[in-house]
Amino acid sequence: MSQSFSIGRALVVGTLAVGLLDILDAFIFFGLRGAKPIGILQSIASGVLGGAAYQGGMRTALLGLLLHFVIAFGVVATYLVAARLIPALNQRPWLYGLLYGLAVYAVMNLIVVPMSAAVLGSGPTPLVVRVNGLLIHMFGVGLPAALVAARTP
Repeated sequence: MSQSFSIGRALVVGTLAVGLLDILDAFIFFGLRGAKPIGILQSIASGVLGGAAYQGGMRTALLGLLLHFVIAFGVVATYLVAARLIPALNQRPWLYGLLYGLAVYAVMNLIVVPMSAAVLGSGPTPLVVRVNGLLIHMFGVGLPAALVAARTP
C-alpha cells in the first residue's frame, strides 16, 4: 500500500509536481521553437502586468514563476476539495485526473487568459501548440493533482 499524504503535504507535493511538470514542458516545447525561459516566465507575468512584463527583466520573470506556482496550487487545492466532496474521484484518479486536466485547459484558455491582461499572439494557435497544451494539462496537471488527492485520506 502506498503512503498517504496529509492535506498540507498533498498541497506541497501536488503543487511542486504540477508546477514543475508544466513549466518544464513550456521551457522545452517553446524553447525548441526559439523561446527563452525568461520570456516564457514574463508571458505568465503579462497576465497581470500586460505588455510591461516584457520590460521588467528578471523581476517580472520571477513574478511569472511565482504566479505559475500560485496557479498550480489553486489547481491542486481545487481537486483536493472536489475529491473530498465527491469521493468517487479518488476511486478512478487516472480517468478523472485526465478529465480534470482537460477542464483546467478549457478554463485557462477560455476564461482566465482572455480575462487577464496577457499579451496574446495574433492569429490562430497552431495545432501542435494546442495538442501540446492538451497533453501537458492531462498528464502533467490533472493527473498529478488526482494522484496526490487519491493518497490523501
